[in-house]
Amino acid sequence: MQDAPSLFSSEPADAAQDQRLLDAKGHRERLRTRLLDDADGLQDYELIEYLLMLAIPRVDTKPMAKALMREFGGIGAALAADPAELRRVRGVSDAGIAALKIAHAAAIRLVRARATELPVLSNWQALADYLHADMAHDAVERFRVLHLNTRNMLVRDEVMSRGTIDEAAVHVREVIKRALDIGSAALILVHNHPSGDPSPSQADIRITRAIVEAGKPLNIQVHDHIIVGRNGQTSLRAKGVI
Repeated sequence: MQDAPSLFSSEPADAAQDQRLLDAKGHRERLRTRLLDDADGLQDYELIEYLLMLAIPRVDTKPMAKALMREFGGIGAALAADPAELRRVRGVSDAGIAALKIAHAAAIRLVRARATELPVLSNWQALADYLHADMAHDAVERFRVLHLNTRNMLVRDEVMSRGTIDEAAVHVREVIKRALDIGSAALILVHNHPSGDPSPSQADIRITRAIVEAGKPLNIQVHDHIIVGRNGQTSLRAKGVI
């Protein structure tokens, strides 16, 4: 005699699961096709979704992508976020974080290459793009020095100080000593304001003038001090500080 269907059969659940997997596979294939045909047509959250999709298989990554966009306010900030902050977003694994960080690193390498292929002073917009990509979304303040040779080519790009949310310690003696060690002919000072506002503080102006004066007797010129924020950049030379 044929057995009666069990009230506890898993078939409906299995069928629903199979259908969800088919739907997810179809969505991923459509997203991949759009990416290959016209990447510019994808929305920012869809780029994040695809990155996570590659790293976290068999999971719907669209909610995670949208949560990251909400949490950090945009794709640039999401890619630049500290891994500890990314982990706070539900579902984002270490594999997903690694996918985001490799995309961010590749983007930085690309804009940096453009900024360094020509003399800095004749390639200023490329430099500005690089600094914005690398520093605008930092959650803490960083102070970096770009060392140039006599042809104004970038020979060294160094972060000399990493501080708190609103302060990075800068020592004039260390900046000048490092320039002498490298043999720099000129410097461009750069730091970011995590608040997003690139307006210079009085402390920014004081340290800039101190480094300019310290470099003069050693024939080390300070071309500029650039402050980077999410809302733009400020040149202290353009402000008349240098």
